[in-house]
Amino acid sequence: MTGHTGARKRRPARTVAGIGAALLPVAVTVGLYVFGRTHTPDYTSGLFGQHGVGVIDLKSRLGKALMALAVVQLLLGLWMYRRLPGAGAAPHRVHPTHRLIGLLAFLLSLPIAYQCITAYGVEFTSSRVAVHSITGCVLYGVFVAKVLVVRSRRLPGWALPVAGGALVTAIALMWYTAALWFFAGSAPGF
Repeated sequence: MTGHTGARKRRPARTVAGIGAALLPVAVTVGLYVFGRTHTPDYTSGLFGQHGVGVIDLKSRLGKALMALAVVQLLLGLWMYRRLPGAGAAPHRVHPTHRLIGLLAFLLSLPIAYQCITAYGVEFTSSRVAVHSITGCVLYGVFVAKVLVVRSRRLPGWALPVAGGALVTAIALMWYTAALWFFAGSAPGF
């Protein structure tokens, strides 16, 4: 009888923790959005000593590197789950490599995101800028979701590939609406 009561007491705590974990990515996304809409943008803000078109060029180059890391992450993830055609089983070193590259990608994204949100905030001046702004907020919510999914052992098997795929998709969309747009010769002005 005592074991039954103990299980009953733990269930609400697990439910609260589960709801909290589900809401955390949403809170991160909404928090970034609210900050980006309410703070006063500083269009003169620089990054690593670069300003104006120089900072846009630097962010585009960093974004290109981030996109490359995301593609490597995707390929390593497919390899780990035996979904990479002709690759066979992934050696054990692929798992820590995948984590290390993920960490590097996250760290690389931070200066880009910081400069974007402080210099421009969340803007809707064009459809490209709106998509870029919203995706930038969602990117970090999806990152939090992926970390939570990786740590959970109770979620269905499809949850991790969906979270990882959403993260790669968000990075690709950010790259497409900023770095590729810049390198294609469009007028600067993120």
